[in-house]
Amino acid sequence: MSDMTYTRLGNSGLVVSRLALGTMTFTHGSDWIPGVAKVDLNDAQRMVDTALDGGINFFDTADGYASGEAEDILGKALKGKRNDAVICTKLGFRQSDRITDAGLSRGHILSSVDGCLKRLDSDWIDLLVLHKTDFTTPMEETLSTLQTVIDAGKVRHIGVSNWPAWKVAQAVQFQRDNSMSQFVAGQYLYNSVGRDIEMDILRMGAEIGIGLMAWSPLAGGLLTGKYDLNKLEDSDGRLAQGDFLQVSREQAQAAITALTEAAEAHNATPAQIAQAWILNKCRDHTVIIGASKLNQLETGIAAANIVLSNEEMAALDAAAAPDRRYPEWFDDMMKDELFAKVLA
Repeated sequence: MSDMTYTRLGNSGLVVSRLALGTMTFTHGSDWIPGVAKVDLNDAQRMVDTALDGGINFFDTADGYASGEAEDILGKALKGKRNDAVICTKLGFRQSDRITDAGLSRGHILSSVDGCLKRLDSDWIDLLVLHKTDFTTPMEETLSTLQTVIDAGKVRHIGVSNWPAWKVAQAVQFQRDNSMSQFVAGQYLYNSVGRDIEMDILRMGAEIGIGLMAWSPLAGGLLTGKYDLNKLEDSDGRLAQGDFLQVSREQAQAAITALTEAAEAHNATPAQIAQAWILNKCRDHTVIIGASKLNQLETGIAAANIVLSNEEMAALDAAAAPDRRYPEWFDDMMKDELFAKVLA
């Protein structure tokens, strides 16, 4: 048995490693995001084997990664080991120029699920995540179709990614009212400089039983500390494709400084502390780690066992704290002090 830690995913019986191997880097040679998708089958096989040996049973992919190539490679790498793995795949992004080949309509979900299963060479998907919102399709159509693929045994659990909190809450209430399977996972951007979800998404998830799968824990590589913040376009990583994080340079530098200080105390790297920060935030959080090189995966696995003190967590929290928004600041300002005192 490895030193990996595990958790139930949201309000479900699905037990997953708290680290998931992301496959966004896997490709057969597609030119899809060249700075990211550059891991071929042979290297992917080594990564998958290393992940399994390190106690990782959770693998994340999507039909939109290199036009399905990532799913195909993951399926090949897990050949003969399918029962040892929990596979999450995602759908919803456009697959072709055909008008209907996108979104969360009944037709697109049904055809996409079959395509995912074929590429993964599997009879079932452990966790199917809706990769994006679709405001053109009635929510009831989407949710009833998800129930159809669950009832057919093709999908075992479901989740969302990148949905606003109000939309998730609306969907879960509909699922409960109609005795449907409920979303148990939420895949969201979360790292020490990208903390928007702390205001509502995380609170909602804790309340209704949706577990966090944090993507981009290193902010696209920014939090490794190896980039010149003023010349990101000159890097060879994802950030060279554009600043999708929209983080101020001052905020990023403050976070990197705090991560570096904690890393020195733990004989670790800033990247490992960035991942450990999320894991130390909540026992139910899981983190998706991507890698373009085997050593990146190995150091990521080691981060699973880093325990940060309350003082270290407080320092990291304060380094790049997000601006407080209404009604969050109003609620705190208007807290009833007497209730707080007598109920403490």
